[in-house]
Amino acid sequence: MTSTQLPAPGNATTPPGPRIASPAFALGAALLGFFVITLDALIVSVALPTIGTDLGGGMTGLQWVVDGYTLVLAALLLSAGSISDRIGARQAFGAGLVVFLIASAACGFAPALPTLVAARLVQGAGAAIMMPATLALIREAYPDAGQRTRAIGFWALGGSVGSAAGPLLGGALSAVDWRWIFFINLPVGIVALLLLARTARSPKRPVPFDWTGQISAVLAMGGLTYALIEGGEYGFSTGPVIVAFFVAMVAFAVFLLAQTRGRHPMLPLSFFRSRPVSVTLMAGFALNVGFYGLTFLLSLYFQQLRGLSALATGIAFLPMTVLTGVMALQSARLVKRFGARGVMITGMWIMAAGLLILFFLPGTAPIWLVAVLMMPVSLGGALAVPAMTGLLLQSVEPAQAGLASGVINTFRQFGGALAVAVFGALIADPDAFLSGMRISLAIGAALLVAAAAAGALALRPTAADR
Repeated sequence: MTSTQLPAPGNATTPPGPRIASPAFALGAALLGFFVITLDALIVSVALPTIGTDLGGGMTGLQWVVDGYTLVLAALLLSAGSISDRIGARQAFGAGLVVFLIASAACGFAPALPTLVAARLVQGAGAAIMMPATLALIREAYPDAGQRTRAIGFWALGGSVGSAAGPLLGGALSAVDWRWIFFINLPVGIVALLLLARTARSPKRPVPFDWTGQISAVLAMGGLTYALIEGGEYGFSTGPVIVAFFVAMVAFAVFLLAQTRGRHPMLPLSFFRSRPVSVTLMAGFALNVGFYGLTFLLSLYFQQLRGLSALATGIAFLPMTVLTGVMALQSARLVKRFGARGVMITGMWIMAAGLLILFFLPGTAPIWLVAVLMMPVSLGGALAVPAMTGLLLQSVEPAQAGLASGVINTFRQFGGALAVAVFGALIADPDAFLSGMRISLAIGAALLVAAAAAGALALRPTAADR
């Protein structure tokens, strides 16, 4: 979930266009854009065994099919906000969506695994350009705070349904041909472009670009992810893995220095002095580790250990998919009644409990029981994510809304990328799959418990929670 640094009227270089005829067009475009962005982070999970059979590649190659997308998305989100400011939210959304759709078609036609991974990298770049503009479009279309809150609830629904529906659609489409999991983006994207055409041009701002921060962020995230994925396959004492760890550490140090002393840091470290901001970032990271990690693990568990087809695996995800859609619609009402802080913390506790239940479940448990016990994970996420987003945006100044949204989405997507990298390394040995899966579930639960505890201790009910 992200946005861009929203334009301040006094700083716009071009006057805003006429008011949108109906803000629903902007909301519809933003919702569909967010839907396909989150959908593509998870829709490939169920199709991984089929892709591996068709294109070759071991666990490492399949991990890159997932992480090639989420890693680039996470690494480019912060600077994508600056790009969106420079050219305007509507224009950035349209450009990013076109890149995303072209890359989706390239994924569908990929003749080999390296081509697919490369196309996924470009797809992630397109998604990164799009994502900051989604909330910016909503903020421009809904100046009233109450209407904007309801609109954000629908926007969050698009993301929640996209995340939950990914495994189900992936299984159903893979039963026909795995390439359709990418082609499905084309009609959805075309509808979003048609809706976007009904919105007014967004104003532009002459914002600076932090080249040092962006390059060092890419190197830090990419180096760490590469080291974890390749280390799981070839060992953590091999030369390339050690070099990757070293590059990641040096790049992270350069990033911190650039944000501390740079003239135009893309992520001022003072931003983290706010307790609500720090807690919501921790929550976003933990939530994606739990949800993305679980989807990755169970997609392989159902097919490689239990012998299910891709379609049957997708059906196993159906209960949690339906529950996510229902609860995402109710989240805004719950936030209004109980406060964003309470709903976010409760959602994280529920998700952690769901992961622990699966941790203790025997490896030979009936498939229907596993499917049912996946539901608390989905329920917790559907409750926590909209509340978390609302709490974050209410905790920063309006001029920082874009920065806040970009940061939280960077944390969320990088959490998902690290989950696939670490969990994939733990289950790389087929003989140790179950033990690796249980360790992974325990890691996800521990992170959620820590984030929920931090939220309960660091945050006190405020006016934003009433």
